[in-house]
Amino acid sequence: MTAKNKLSITTKRLEVRPIKKSDYKNWKEAFSTLGKKKNRWDWENLPVHELDKATFYKRLEKLDQGIKTDTNYRFGVFEKKSGKLIGYTFLMDVSRGIFQNAYLGYQLLNPFWGQGFGEEMVRGVNRLAFSHLKLHRLEAGISPNNRKSIKLAKKVGFRKEGRSKRRLFLNGEWKDFMIYALTSEEFPH
Repeated sequence: MTAKNKLSITTKRLEVRPIKKSDYKNWKEAFSTLGKKKNRWDWENLPVHELDKATFYKRLEKLDQGIKTDTNYRFGVFEKKSGKLIGYTFLMDVSRGIFQNAYLGYQLLNPFWGQGFGEEMVRGVNRLAFSHLKLHRLEAGISPNNRKSIKLAKKVGFRKEGRSKRRLFLNGEWKDFMIYALTSEEFPH
């Protein structure tokens, strides 16, 4: 079994795994049929010129490179019942050695909000991070105004560590982020 094959986990209603070339039609449909943007963290439909196979395959190459170098993992989240792509979750800037850390990100496509999928997908990727990738610590940097994301992080066991001043440069300015963390010892196996 290759490392990429190990990077898949199923939950009660979801499959969390790397995106494959065979997911193209599913991906194209997901990013051309989104509802209206509901908040500033939400995704919008991609422009038509970004929905072609060549662009999709280029994105996959970049994602595969992150997996090969053990630095970045982006997982598609698929509803088992329908097979639809419903979101993404990320393990970014993986650091090995004495740190064994990654930054966690997650985004659910807006047609699937409010159904408990967010909690299920984050619990799934946490299991991948701690069990398969043998990470020790996950950190989630969340905008102080993103109350729903903070609520989700707390619900899945992340603890607040504090405010990181001017952490990320976004939209032309440095933004503060709240840091939440979870270690393998705190994760319910």
